[in-house]
Amino acid sequence: MMYILRRILFAAIFGPLWSQSVAASELPDFTQLVAQNAPAVVNISTVGEPRKSSSRNPGNRELDEFFRQFRPPNAPRGPMPSRSLGSGFIVSDDGYILTNNHVVDGASEIIVRFNDRRELVATLVGQDPRSDLAVLKVETDDKLPTVTIGKSETLKVGEWVLAIGSPFGFDYSVTAGIVSAKGRSLPTAQNETYVPYIQTDVAINPGNSGGPLFNLDGRVVGINAQIYSNSGGFMGVSFAIPIDVAMEVADQLRDGGRVSRGWLGVVIQEVNRDLAESFGLDRPHGALISRVMDGTPAQLGGLREGDIITKFNGHSIERSGELPQHVGRVRAGNEVEVELVRDGEKITMGLEVGELSDLDKRGRVVTSGPSDSDRLGLGVVDLSEEELSQLDIEGGVRVEDSSGAAEEAGIRPRDIILRLNNRVVIDRNALVEITADLAPGKRVPVLVLRNGNTLFVPLQVPE
Repeated sequence: MMYILRRILFAAIFGPLWSQSVAASELPDFTQLVAQNAPAVVNISTVGEPRKSSSRNPGNRELDEFFRQFRPPNAPRGPMPSRSLGSGFIVSDDGYILTNNHVVDGASEIIVRFNDRRELVATLVGQDPRSDLAVLKVETDDKLPTVTIGKSETLKVGEWVLAIGSPFGFDYSVTAGIVSAKGRSLPTAQNETYVPYIQTDVAINPGNSGGPLFNLDGRVVGINAQIYSNSGGFMGVSFAIPIDVAMEVADQLRDGGRVSRGWLGVVIQEVNRDLAESFGLDRPHGALISRVMDGTPAQLGGLREGDIITKFNGHSIERSGELPQHVGRVRAGNEVEVELVRDGEKITMGLEVGELSDLDKRGRVVTSGPSDSDRLGLGVVDLSEEELSQLDIEGGVRVEDSSGAAEEAGIRPRDIILRLNNRVVIDRNALVEITADLAPGKRVPVLVLRNGNTLFVPLQVPE
């Protein structure tokens, strides 16, 4: 009896400690991973033109407070040059660095600080707002330490991941967590979804942007880019750009300074349960084509409104947001195989992919060559499905910026452009195509929707 009581007492006292010890021994040890990779992670600070802080992003205020401590006591209290603080990592020993576009966008000077506290001024090789990526280059005679690039495609939900960055300026902070989900679609300001984000619960804060996300093998599988937050700080949900996507973009930026993306020329929507039933699908999946634009690769390839794309270039399409991600990764001019459902029947067809128009910092549409549409002085964005429904129109673009010929014609920000030179403007891509056909010096009519009323304004095409 005494023996049994001793066993019970021993278990009560040492049992929890033993369980905690076993659990701790099963947790990963990140020390070697950090020691090997920290030298290839960099801190990035920038200086740009003065700007107003955005109340919609509380994280900016925290960075402002951080930088305010460096203001001399007798410095003027006017607007300070805007500063950005972020992270990056070295991808080649000759000085190429990968980071987020929003970390360096608009910077007049980019300073890279290394693990050994050296500082070098970097040049911007190329930037891509659509994927929020930028490539930098520093010049040095030394061979720099580099990270090892992994594969995000093989990453599994629940897998351990680790981030190294500079949250709030605290250099080389390390945080860890797990992959919460993959393939998250996060629309940009232009309502585009070209990046299938990795969702994690790794603590990410302002200053972590552009830093690497490692797996347990010490390979980079993502670039920390965004957080979901009401306060500007970490709330348990963070997002990283898959490294497979990032390296495709980085290689193009290094080679040519720009990114070529595939384009079909369709408007798509999600397939819900009721739509799936009405189209004869056994379950909701795929991307439903609600509009095929004239003269686009989709129309030339035989796609129709009402088609439901279920597979594109070998990739199954479960949600509509996945289609732009796969289309964008195809080089223009390549032919791909598309599987779809039309009138209840499965069809497979070949389709040649076109090239998506470029987009500059202000949301202005430009072509890949000389900026034909830019000559009008129009910065525009596409309208969302909700806006189209509220305005009771089938298409159009909203003016965000008006200058040059557009401003002289009386076109204002917030105007909705419906027609240009008597041709329907469905979206930004249509505006690019129409603008490219305009004869220099010609006066053309522009139909705009302003405050609920439509009116024509004459626009003089620049020589």
